[in-house]
Order: sequence, then structure tokens, then C-alpha cells
Amino acid sequence: MVEIQIAYKGKLRCSATHVDSGATLLTDAPKDNMGNGESFSPTDLVATALGTCMMTIMGIAAQRMEIDLSGATVTVTKEMTAAPTRRIGRLAVTFRVPLSLTQEQRQKLENAAMTCPVHKSLHPDVEIPVSFNWN
Repeated sequence: MVEIQIAYKGKLRCSATHVDSGATLLTDAPKDNMGNGESFSPTDLVATALGTCMMTIMGIAAQRMEIDLSGATVTVTKEMTAAPTRRIGRLAVTFRVPLSLTQEQRQKLENAAMTCPVHKSLHPDVEIPVSFNWN
């Protein structure tokens, strides 16, 4: 179990602390929703969680295969929708992995990324197209 403590700081800004590590981050409402957009919004953190989770799970698989994924990147593009209510409508995920790997190795890593707990936890109405670019 992990505990996150969150405090409202006013002006649509929150501070969140990861109790185990003491790490802290700020959230701010986006400009298009009455905020200042000076930090990650809560929905930005969902996109961040998806990308970092997928990369981490792929990294675990790579480590087991003795493959170093250093230099790999993932970009998540978040699109909001207003109908029927304001929510995340689409999270497009693009991996760039600058490695020459066999098709079997690539497939194992791609399969691992798709088992990410965040990906599996998102509502099915959220579109999540995922692409992998291998060099």
C-alpha cells in the first residue's frame, strides 16, 4: 500500500507528497479550466503515469533479457473531450527505442509495455493508441 497526502494550496493548486519517499509535486488546473497552467494538471499526471508505467514495465522486461533501454523515450499526447462530460478522451503513446533488436525481442518488450497496471486501470472509453519506433 502507498499513501499520497494532498493539500489544497488555493488558486486551484495542490501539493502532493509521496509519504514513503517524501517526494513532493504540485498540480495546477490548466488554463482552459480556470487555472494558471503553471504545473502538471491532474489529467497531465494520468498521461505521465501511463507513459512512465509502460516504460518502466518494458524496462523490467529488458533488464531480465539483459538489454539496456537507456536512451529510449516515450511521448504521451493527451486529448481532452467535453462530451458527455469533461474527461480524457485519448492518450496517444509513442515509443522511440534506439536499439537494433530481433523481432522476438521487440515483441517481448512491446507485450510487456501493454501489461502496465496504469494502462489496465484506465476506463475503456479512453482511446490509447500505442506505437513503437525501433532504430
